Amino acid sequence: MWSESLNIAVLLPCYNEAATIGDVVRGFRKALPQADIYVYDNNSTDGTALHAMLAGATVVRERRQGKGHVVRRMFADIDADIYVMADGDGTYAPEDAEELIRTLLTEGSDMVVGTRRGVHDDAGRQGHAFGNRIFNWLYRTIFGTDFSDIFSGYRAFSRRFVKSFPAVSGGFEIETEMSVHASRLKLPVSELELDYGRRPEGSHSKLSTFRDGWKILWMFAMLMKETRPFAFFGILGAISMEASIGFMIPVFVEYFETGFVTRMPTWVLSMALMMISFMLFTAGLILDSVARARAEQLRIHYMSLAKPISRQQRTNQTVSIGALEKPVGRKKKAKAA
Repeated sequence: MWSESLNIAVLLPCYNEAATIGDVVRGFRKALPQADIYVYDNNSTDGTALHAMLAGATVVRERRQGKGHVVRRMFADIDADIYVMADGDGTYAPEDAEELIRTLLTEGSDMVVGTRRGVHDDAGRQGHAFGNRIFNWLYRTIFGTDFSDIFSGYRAFSRRFVKSFPAVSGGFEIETEMSVHASRLKLPVSELELDYGRRPEGSHSKLSTFRDGWKILWMFAMLMKETRPFAFFGILGAISMEASIGFMIPVFVEYFETGFVTRMPTWVLSMALMMISFMLFTAGLILDSVARARAEQLRIHYMSLAKPISRQQRTNQTVSIGALEKPVGRKKKAKAA
């Protein structure tokens, strides 16, 4: 079986998931018997770590609060061929992990996202459902159409994705950053539609509709500034230029009618805004070159890492390489004879 020849790590970031984490760990142990299961406890106060340990998981504590900090620590600590990441709240089925891994291997992807069936209609709360629709539309507008559910927490990764991912986010924005990283480097990605369950009684969502929504919106702006600086500063420059022209028009009209400029402060403000717009356009051009160079460096590092392949694929490659080798020694013997 392909899973026997690969080192698979199941990563479960958790914060106060004592009601569900035991069943989640046992589910993954059954679905992926050969996998190592890690639970990273993010300052839980309800016994999450104990329940995970009793279920057979390796438990590590991350003191910095926020899912982004946990993911950064997991990706730095653990070496594996394939990584499967899920939430500890029981909303994702462990039985689907094998299909995520199979898709990763057969399609040669570096990330497979388990998109949540019906999430845009429900998502637990109507505020979350509306936010999902808005942010997914915004992502497709700014960064590309690679993903339809950027907030899914159920994903499979290759080692070269994990080890080339910078992970600078601190909270729930980390999924957005993962998607932007893949789109920025034009990595092969796949989506797999899966059922999305509800939290059981006693388990509560840690998301705040407005607080986390603002954080994600701010992350969109920062990621756009870092990955598409010309578009980011170009929009700001266009706004400044439009404001400048708006202030200029009345001054020009008055000048052509009377030959005087009586609104000197307005004229000075309009010229200042025009100069700011030129500076923003220039900054966008310069930073666009810097962003391209950074993307090239990330791409080179990504290409230096090995792609996960199963034992059968490795055997086939060895056979193919052996068939291409020329029997140089035999030819020399034949000439000598």
